[in-house]
Amino acid sequence: MPPNKSGLNVLSYENDDDIDLLYSFKKRGYRTTPILYVNGKQISPDLARKARPNQTLLSFLRDVLRLTGSKLGCAEGGCGACTVMISRFEKSNTASSNDEGTNDDNDGGAIKHYAVNACLMPVLAADGCHITTVEGVGSVKDDNLHPIQRAMVDMHGSQCGFCTPGIIVAIYSLLANNATTAHMEEHLDGNLCRCTGYRPIWDAARSLCSDIEDVCTNKVHEHMNAEMGVIRGPCGTPCRSCPERDSCEMDCNAKDKENGKTDQKEKSMENGGGAKSAPKENLCCSSSVDKMSSYQSVLPKDSASSWRNQPIDMFPDSLTSAPDSEIGMELFKPLLVVDSTAHGRSTWMKPTTILELLSLLRQYGESDNGCKIIVGNTEVGIETKFKHAVYPCLIYPSQTIDSLYDITITSTHFRLGACTPLGTVQQECERLIGNANVDRIAKPIYNMLRWFASTQIRNVACLGGNLVTASPISDMNPMLVSMNANLVVASISSISEGSITRRIIPVLDFFCSYRTVDLKPYELVECIDVPLTREIFEYVVPFKQARRREDDISIVTSGMRIILAPKESEHYVIEDTTLAFGGMAPTTIVASETASNLIGMPFCAQTFKKGGEILREELKLPDDVPGGQAEYRITVASSFLYQFFLTVATELKMDADKIQMDPIKYGISIPLPPLPLVEEEEMSGTQQFVSSKKPSSLGMQMYPTPKVVEGIEKKISLTPATAALQTSSNSLGKPLPHASAPFHCTGEAIYVDDIPTPPSTLHAFLLLATECDVTLKSINKEAALKIPGVVDVYTHDDLVKLGGENAIGPIMHDECVFLPVGEKIVSVGQVLGIVIGNSIEISEIGARSVKVEYGEKQVQTIVSIDDAIKAGSFYEFARHTLERGDVDSVFCSSDNKEEEKEPLSMQPRERVVKVEGSFRCGGQEHFYLETNTTLVIPSEAATNLTIYCSTQAPTKTQTYCASSTNTSASKVVVRMKRMGGGFGGKETRSIFASCAAAVAAKLVNKPVKLTLDRNVDMSTTGGRHSFVVEYRASAIATEEGEFKLHSLDAKLFSNAGCAFDLSGPVMDRALFHIDNCYFWPNFRAVGVPCKTVQPPHTAFRGFGGPQGLSACEHVIEHLALACGIHGDVLRRQSLYELGQSTPFGMTFGEQASGKWNVPRMWDELYEKLNISSRREAIDAFNKQNKWKKRGLAFIPTKFGIAFTAKFMNQGGALVHLYTDGTVLVTHGGTEMGQGLHTKVCQIAAHAFGIPLADVYVNDSSTDKVANTIPTAASQSTDLYGMATLDACRQILMRLEPIRQQMGPDASLSDLATKGFFERIDLSAHGFYAIDASRCGFNWDAPLPDDYPCDLPPNSHKGQPFNYFTQGVACTEVEIDVLSGNHRTIQADLLVDLGASLNPMIDIGQIEGAFIQGMGWSTMEEVIYADDDHAWIRPRGKVFTTGPGTYKIPAFNDVPETFNVSLLEDTENPFAVHSGKAVGEPPFFLGACVFFAIQEAIQAFRVQNGDANYFEMRMPATSERIRMMCADEFAVESIRSQKRDITPDNKALEEVIKKFQPKGSY
Repeated sequence: MPPNKSGLNVLSYENDDDIDLLYSFKKRGYRTTPILYVNGKQISPDLARKARPNQTLLSFLRDVLRLTGSKLGCAEGGCGACTVMISRFEKSNTASSNDEGTNDDNDGGAIKHYAVNACLMPVLAADGCHITTVEGVGSVKDDNLHPIQRAMVDMHGSQCGFCTPGIIVAIYSLLANNATTAHMEEHLDGNLCRCTGYRPIWDAARSLCSDIEDVCTNKVHEHMNAEMGVIRGPCGTPCRSCPERDSCEMDCNAKDKENGKTDQKEKSMENGGGAKSAPKENLCCSSSVDKMSSYQSVLPKDSASSWRNQPIDMFPDSLTSAPDSEIGMELFKPLLVVDSTAHGRSTWMKPTTILELLSLLRQYGESDNGCKIIVGNTEVGIETKFKHAVYPCLIYPSQTIDSLYDITITSTHFRLGACTPLGTVQQECERLIGNANVDRIAKPIYNMLRWFASTQIRNVACLGGNLVTASPISDMNPMLVSMNANLVVASISSISEGSITRRIIPVLDFFCSYRTVDLKPYELVECIDVPLTREIFEYVVPFKQARRREDDISIVTSGMRIILAPKESEHYVIEDTTLAFGGMAPTTIVASETASNLIGMPFCAQTFKKGGEILREELKLPDDVPGGQAEYRITVASSFLYQFFLTVATELKMDADKIQMDPIKYGISIPLPPLPLVEEEEMSGTQQFVSSKKPSSLGMQMYPTPKVVEGIEKKISLTPATAALQTSSNSLGKPLPHASAPFHCTGEAIYVDDIPTPPSTLHAFLLLATECDVTLKSINKEAALKIPGVVDVYTHDDLVKLGGENAIGPIMHDECVFLPVGEKIVSVGQVLGIVIGNSIEISEIGARSVKVEYGEKQVQTIVSIDDAIKAGSFYEFARHTLERGDVDSVFCSSDNKEEEKEPLSMQPRERVVKVEGSFRCGGQEHFYLETNTTLVIPSEAATNLTIYCSTQAPTKTQTYCASSTNTSASKVVVRMKRMGGGFGGKETRSIFASCAAAVAAKLVNKPVKLTLDRNVDMSTTGGRHSFVVEYRASAIATEEGEFKLHSLDAKLFSNAGCAFDLSGPVMDRALFHIDNCYFWPNFRAVGVPCKTVQPPHTAFRGFGGPQGLSACEHVIEHLALACGIHGDVLRRQSLYELGQSTPFGMTFGEQASGKWNVPRMWDELYEKLNISSRREAIDAFNKQNKWKKRGLAFIPTKFGIAFTAKFMNQGGALVHLYTDGTVLVTHGGTEMGQGLHTKVCQIAAHAFGIPLADVYVNDSSTDKVANTIPTAASQSTDLYGMATLDACRQILMRLEPIRQQMGPDASLSDLATKGFFERIDLSAHGFYAIDASRCGFNWDAPLPDDYPCDLPPNSHKGQPFNYFTQGVACTEVEIDVLSGNHRTIQADLLVDLGASLNPMIDIGQIEGAFIQGMGWSTMEEVIYADDDHAWIRPRGKVFTTGPGTYKIPAFNDVPETFNVSLLEDTENPFAVHSGKAVGEPPFFLGACVFFAIQEAIQAFRVQNGDANYFEMRMPATSERIRMMCADEFAVESIRSQKRDITPDNKALEEVIKKFQPKGSY
């Protein structure tokens, strides 16, 4: 291979004929420097030569060009954080010359724009392209934001901001292609956001589409104000009725004032008049429709053409030059780049002709190392990153090879070039829909590709690569098999001859075995030929089911084709059919036996029912099949077959109608046979998401008129001067954008991995255990230390040399920095050491080279809660019980006779309804977009450490980094600017990584940066605890029809993992919330964490509360069914009333817990949504649609606010007032997207009476505010807002004498300057601690002898919460019974947040929490290698370690109508400015979707004759939805799968009855 010379980093020669070149390059020469353009400028040759063959575009942008706006989120193209836009000049294709979104140019060519994943795309694949990163879109500097960036800021589309640059570029790319609203909704599918809930991003994205005004007018006219002349701002509120009209400075409001469009009431007020009485508090309304329709009107009129043309204007003229120009001639030369460094030792070749390409394959295909053709790198990139595949020779076919990229139509075939991007195929097929010749081919291909991966992937991935990869779960391969497609395979016999030979292979015959195809190393798939179908009576239908609709690999996929023939006047006969499946075998397969039994049979339901029976036997899977879900996969496959019948029956009717109109045209004699009989309600089975239009998501946000209300600060008297200053502020309570939003949207917000590192910085990679429950016998570093660039490998022995303390842990010190040799490994992924090297790639190679020896496993590994219960593996010291009343007496009839007690006395005509059962909810991965990252910089002989890390707990990080490095805490400074999401996952679980990096930095005395790969982060950091709850419960029913809850006896078990972490407090909060909003007179809940080998599970938004709340709602549903009533009745009649108390002794009433608003909120929302009518409409829908069912759930929540550990309810802040009147605030909290810094700044701005822009929070740092509490428990604004206000008031009180001297009109700058010269301290440290009587709960506190008997039970132990945040939610869903898919039609939330400090930030938190809770309860399934998943090895390993296997909600999963309202007329005297905590409380409301799904399943089961209770486990995945419907397809599939292992019929029926889809709990 030329010319891999040792030590040569970059080839420096061009066209050197003396070098022994490749044959194909001899004739014309070659170049060795790629031609790259970024953000309108050509990259210099010196920098371009640093591009390596195996280097991703993202690595080149961030590490070489230092463009850090594009983020690394997953390294597998699954999150979109790395999205950039690639633009190139392409010649027009004859079959796609009218493609939408191209900019026609020279000689039929066009500039085309593509969003791509820079984490997968090789940098050398961008040769000859223009790359646009988020930095090229716009900048905060000089107020140069692009309209899409400005729209995202104005519409509150960013929170943590880590995903935002990628989303901005994805939207920018679609707008560059002149996207319509429908196009935007169809193609914005390759980005994930964990914070916002997507709704505001949708608003911003669509607001700039060219047709948005027409769309809003036509589609949602009811949302528009019909009154002519109404001006609306981007907030959506009509300017003249906006409660902020006087203070709003938007151009729209100024224009409205100039036009004099002011209502009569406003004019009266201006003339000195006043209203006779105050009306009910006004609500501000902000709707998606209004914001989208009006946003473009607030943009400068002269900017429309400039920003729309920006991608073209920025595109380099040299790339559109003629082929004979200098740059054109260079680009036509083949490219050869060799990298012989330790990074990869690989060669990149870009041939420009088919002959050159085949010559390379002939020369290198059969060599020892072989070669790999890459186009999109979407598969090879995964193989090299996660499977550590090594490909020393990479061949990238140039776009000048026409046969690989063309799409053509012949008289018999639809031909697709093998390298044609899937996105181009999709676009061309969409254009050809309706074309009589190819419609029946183009439409199914288009529909399948819509759901194939993401737009970013489809823009680069090709069909040839998909075929050669031979994935058994490929979407397109079964489609092509069903269409009888053929592959054209090309090769040359020898390099010297140069003649091309081609052979034809049917796609079905191409797949030999798992990931093996009939392709020789020197052969190339050149194109795919798809035979054209008949114009009538031939049908092709695609099917797909995945864990998530968008951007997800299939669980089962299928392509089905059928040809029908009319048999005189009797019926239609199946002439031919092909049924191809993916996900049912190691390769794409056809159900040949089923097909042969169908052929020749009448086309009717009975035929397909029989076919389904055959199919279930033909596709039977082993119980431990890789991927699991055997019963579900069989069920879905047989359901697809039935859906195929229904769909073809519909299309057959259309064909018959066409023939009836013109039989001569089709050569068919009439009358035709009668159509197959299908009941109307059956036809809902034809509606599958694959062929359905992606829905729009719209919403309305309502909140009370912003106002400033005093809260807890009333206890501190205000001086007159302070009060006077406060009146001039207009920021507090206003819906202002996140303070960092502009920087998020331009990529200029700095995260830890973006910090410029010193030149000597080393990069680290953790050495992790690959087994558990075994002894660590030895660690051999030798092989790693021989790798060039590896500096060292540090283990426990090296930590000991430092004198460091190895033990860590937030409560129990039961974890370690590095596991010592000789000790037991307690979890797969436990940290054994750390490797440092000159680059992250080299360090990773080093870590893989370390030889670790393990002992023999001696015990059965405890993975699940069931395992722990069986083995008695508990953290017994954390077992707690909460009890009141007499639960045992309620259930005495089922107790042991010797312990039987007298039953509780009942009122006449009352009956007790009892139930018992269990509830399970799974864990959840935090999936913050920014993985854990730490940069440690030692100084002064490593005696001082400065640590930059992504953590919610700077002080904890400081403490343990100090102890593990034997450094005093005063010499360790932890700084945290912002996190790319946290959700509790960085409260404790970031610390082990920071400690490892700190030890390495101190030992080597150089800066060390450690960034965890996504799969490493997800394997080691734990997540939300899974729970199992066993319960007994009862309700009282009276003859008058009243129902009340009577008793609850619950045993709670959580999976804590291998270390205690925060599992005790998490369980405690579950116990505190299992009552939800209902009064249980008799109550007992016992909770204990289980010890297993899973990674230590930890804090996660809700902190155990959602698990307890969900268990409660499950019990309510069970009791309601037993009572024969709807759950709404039992819920409303059992809500807490004023004066009642919780099981832990907290009384509902304004003095104890604040206003109890849930009953009021329930009634208001229930009436507003007209729930009774909604349920009637749902019942009618369900009767008319057999295979689609809808359900509606209405649930309340209360969430206690405070740390249950009393000492943690404190916070500090440091405030500096500068002489120019600006203010710097540092407080103990951290910013992770929740808007904490923004709210704190609003509080300070209000206190000082200055504009918000004059207050700034730089970062959180332990050398400014020491001894801080982790940012958690949703109360950081309560703590740090009040501490900041305290500091501000101290400064104001010091300045009061000067204020008296200078008068009320003196500015803060004047006061500060005067104060400085008067030697007044302009800095203050504020502090706030919640009243000791309002926080803390001592489980072990004995009941005092003199404790008043009239006080609630357990109140002597303390009051765990300061107050409750409250809310109610209603969701309506629709499930597809045949597949298990679901969609959320509408969600309405009403939340009590007191007097909101920033309504839009708070609503953003509500929406984000709701979607996250919806994800937890529906699609987010954490899977471990346990008894239910024996196909995963080793036992105890987590399988879901990235976006490929773990699915969070995507853009398409947002409720189609998503309304959020804040309760008006409510205040909270227990928090600063009367606000309430918001981060965690709304999370549980997302589980409302789960309970709506459960109701929809119940509706189907009732229709199917089964009205009994069934245990619905959480999450409600597509598998669980489908299988719990328990229809004939599901039951027969279970029977087919279980018959062999349960031959006894009676036992088999019991197995079927109790069947539950497998899960990890």
